[in-house]
Amino acid sequence: MNSNSSLKDAPLSRIDNLRTPLRAKNRSNGLSRCGRAAVIGSGFGGLAAAIRLQAMGFETVCYEGRDKAGGRAYVYRDAGFTFDAGPTVITAPHCLEELFEVGGESMSDHVELIPVDPMYRLQWPDGTHFDYSSNESLLLDEIRRCSPGDVEGYHRFAAYTKKVFEKGYMELGATPFLNFRDMIRCAPDLMKLRADRSVYSAVSRFVKDEHLRQAFSFHPLLVGGNPMQTSSIYTLIHWIERKWGVFFPRGGTGALVEALVGLFQRLGGEIRLETPVEKILVKNDQRGRTKHEVYDQHGEHESFDLVVSNADIHHTYSRLYGDHLGGRAMTRKLEKMDWSMSLFVMYFGTNRRYNNLAHHTILFGQRYQGLLRDIFHGSTLPNDFSLYLHAPTVSDPEMAPPGGEAFYVLSPVPHLGRANIDWDQVAQTYGDAILESLETHLPGLRQSIVTRRHFTPVDFRDQLNAYHGSAFSVAPKLTQSAYFRPHNKSEKVTGLYIVGSGTHPGAGVPGVVNTAKATVGIIAQDFAEVLR
Repeated sequence: MNSNSSLKDAPLSRIDNLRTPLRAKNRSNGLSRCGRAAVIGSGFGGLAAAIRLQAMGFETVCYEGRDKAGGRAYVYRDAGFTFDAGPTVITAPHCLEELFEVGGESMSDHVELIPVDPMYRLQWPDGTHFDYSSNESLLLDEIRRCSPGDVEGYHRFAAYTKKVFEKGYMELGATPFLNFRDMIRCAPDLMKLRADRSVYSAVSRFVKDEHLRQAFSFHPLLVGGNPMQTSSIYTLIHWIERKWGVFFPRGGTGALVEALVGLFQRLGGEIRLETPVEKILVKNDQRGRTKHEVYDQHGEHESFDLVVSNADIHHTYSRLYGDHLGGRAMTRKLEKMDWSMSLFVMYFGTNRRYNNLAHHTILFGQRYQGLLRDIFHGSTLPNDFSLYLHAPTVSDPEMAPPGGEAFYVLSPVPHLGRANIDWDQVAQTYGDAILESLETHLPGLRQSIVTRRHFTPVDFRDQLNAYHGSAFSVAPKLTQSAYFRPHNKSEKVTGLYIVGSGTHPGAGVPGVVNTAKATVGIIAQDFAEVLR
């Protein structure tokens, strides 16, 4: 079995080999009537922004520090297995389809999204299980089986989440909150929806069975939030999944990233892999126009009219703009905010297949509220865990060699700013304990593993520049949402714009893609004269 340190990538796809700057064939000769834009980071937010900017008429360069595009949506390959490193739950596919439409193309010509149903299988230590389906009839059957008395309460909960969805997602999801009056304008509606309540509290108003309360409140964990603290506005995730379902791209999330990179290049954009940005200096040219001088770690530097950062927001201000007074001021502000939990993620492949697997499985532990308290407020690593198990081969067997199964399992853990955990010492043992726990559901698992690696909070910090090793940036609680979240347009650094999980609306694939829509909308207003 390969250890974490000895695992080697198998032959890489075309996107993996983008070692040098690439230019699309239809790229103009370095000229643009709109100007030049730099996008820092090629996660979903960065790629979405780059595509929109290039289609709008900006000459756009996307910088990526790693050897593959995707940011957190990285891909590992080994021994015939393909492991998506990050996001694996694709919802609201229209926000991705819109990116291809912006480029004059159709997503279906480049990516196949496979419906996943049940969307999740939920399991508890007492043997209770619940198949979470987007099909209302099947979902009601599951509720009725678990707690017949909660069927009517669920109907009322679903109606509530639909209202929250219509306000929080359809109206405000891609709307930037740059002024406090924007917050005041929507405050009455948010108060009517009791945004001050937590997700768990909101769910508990409608359903009484504790298993169902957990089933309908775990979603904030998928975007870095504590169900006991995250605003009830995040119950809209339930209606997003009810309305559009959950999908998985054939070939993995990396195949979706590859399609977006291809779209960007066909539009004339340039992506530079293995080109970390070292710093960015803000200057004025001879005409008094703001310019951003981007210095990469290869010693090269270029001038841009604007910068869109998809890098970790603390890293953006503290490192990239650390020489700027506004960057230092924003850094101090960010360090006073609450940050999301981190994750321990383990990728492993087996030489056997398992029957009756779900694509996405949530394995709740013996504790729910107590474990959440330890994860979000504790200073040590809990001895127990709740797990998310991803088995992509259920939907796409090509993600593993014949007869094999590809998995990743993640466990939410405290971030590095709160818990002083020596992950170099505990990672292997912690991973072993998780595998032992999984054998309750996957008999003979440990003997069948042929490759394994892990990613810890230290890796989030060191490889992704994530502050405190936080997996989802600034925590998505009410006092850090909308206007109170770091803004899509920097108020401290002229010409700097933000996308990704650290700005509005927040984490999750639809969230970060919509940050790009909101941010590029601001850019369109700011550069209206040159865009005419």
